[in-house]
Amino acid sequence: MVYVIIAVAALIIGALIGYLIFRYIITGKYKEMIDAAEKEANVLKEKKLLEVKEKFINKKSELEKEVQQRNQKIQQSENRLKQREISLNQRQEELGRRRQEIDQYQQRVDNEKRLLAMKEEELEKMQLKEREKLEELSGLSADEARNRLVESLKDEARTNAAAYINEIMDEAKLNANQQAKKIVIQTIQRVATETAVENSVSVFHIENDEVKGRIIGREGRNIRALEAACGVEIVVDDTPEAIVISGFDPIRREVCRLALHQLVADGRIHPARIEEVVAKVKKQLDNEIIETGKRTTIDLGIHGLHPELVRIVGKMKYRSSYGQNLLQHARETANLCAVMASELGLNPKKAKRAGLLHDIGKVPDEECEIPHALYGAKLAEKYKEKPDICNAIGAHHDEMEMNTMLAPIVQVCDAISGARPGARREIVEAYIKRLNDLEAIAMSYPGVTKTYAIQAGRELRVIVGADKMTDAETEALSGDIATKIQTEMTYPGQVKITVIRETRSVAYAK
Repeated sequence: MVYVIIAVAALIIGALIGYLIFRYIITGKYKEMIDAAEKEANVLKEKKLLEVKEKFINKKSELEKEVQQRNQKIQQSENRLKQREISLNQRQEELGRRRQEIDQYQQRVDNEKRLLAMKEEELEKMQLKEREKLEELSGLSADEARNRLVESLKDEARTNAAAYINEIMDEAKLNANQQAKKIVIQTIQRVATETAVENSVSVFHIENDEVKGRIIGREGRNIRALEAACGVEIVVDDTPEAIVISGFDPIRREVCRLALHQLVADGRIHPARIEEVVAKVKKQLDNEIIETGKRTTIDLGIHGLHPELVRIVGKMKYRSSYGQNLLQHARETANLCAVMASELGLNPKKAKRAGLLHDIGKVPDEECEIPHALYGAKLAEKYKEKPDICNAIGAHHDEMEMNTMLAPIVQVCDAISGARPGARREIVEAYIKRLNDLEAIAMSYPGVTKTYAIQAGRELRVIVGADKMTDAETEALSGDIATKIQTEMTYPGQVKITVIRETRSVAYAK
């Protein structure tokens, strides 16, 4: 039993000694780790302190610079305020001097008024005395003498006025034609514009011909979906890097062109995507039409147009008449009307407004059976335009009676814009045939030796033999040719016929 107790005690003492040895070893390691950690913490602390100090120094320098800049700005503001104060003081002194001068001038004026009133009283007294003397000498009262004098002056004035009116009428007849030509020529010279030729097709350019296959799609389903969505015909042929879009409506062609551009750029081309893109492009084009109308009215200085009229003006960009862009024609007509109205002493703003709106009946949202001029007048009246503007729109093709001076101005400027050389495109064959017909009509008269159609068919020069025709006969010939052209031919604008009769004598010195 004793041995057991001794053995147990020995085990307990051995375990205790082992625990103490293990604890001593572990405690030493921890101390080393703690010392190393403290050293590392001190190093990091010093680094962080240095970084904070550096940032503090940088911030301090930046703040000092900012404070310096602000002080400079404050100093500049103070200098400007001082200069303004000095200038204000100078102005106040000048105003004070001017007030004194005005007061002195007012005093002089008051004195002169008093003197003038006194002199007027004296003059009235003298006039009364003179009138009494005249009445005594003539035996007539002042009223009787006045009535006789007025009657005699009336008769003399009537005679002089009649003679003056006759002179003015004669002079006006002589100068009216010359002045009218002068105004028209000056108006045309002061307004220049470009021409538009695209009429029924648009070309969409592509980078390579591989895109054509993607646009056509499997069994042509993509191109059929695009044609159905846009309402145009798409021609994909052997033309390199180009696709032709054909259609009578320029808006549909533009929708198709923009849709193709987006589809090719996106790369996803299938029927559902095509319909989605076409719907999106239509909305974009509607917004662009409104913006075009707004820009046009701003460029021309026209204000207060109804939003619907602004939209109709924007739609003109995508319409053409005989190859001439309708918006360009409307802008040109508006500028011509403004210049001509200014030359005639009328309101140029009203004339410009009427010129811009004169063809709004050509871009209806729905089919109409009445002429475009009358339809345009109804639209203008519907959207609260003034009666003289509505009359000018409706009467520019003589389909309504002209009630104001604006109407003939719009009519003339519309004709100038449409009939000038290069404004409207003709088919080459028809153009050449018209020139040949002009020359043939002139050559059909006896005595004519040569004919030349010049100025794009606007002038016909006829040369006759001096021995075959007299001067009086040449005058009659020009009228006959003009009458025959009017009855037998159709042409834009007017044709000037010039008959030339000359005698030439040629000799050679050897």
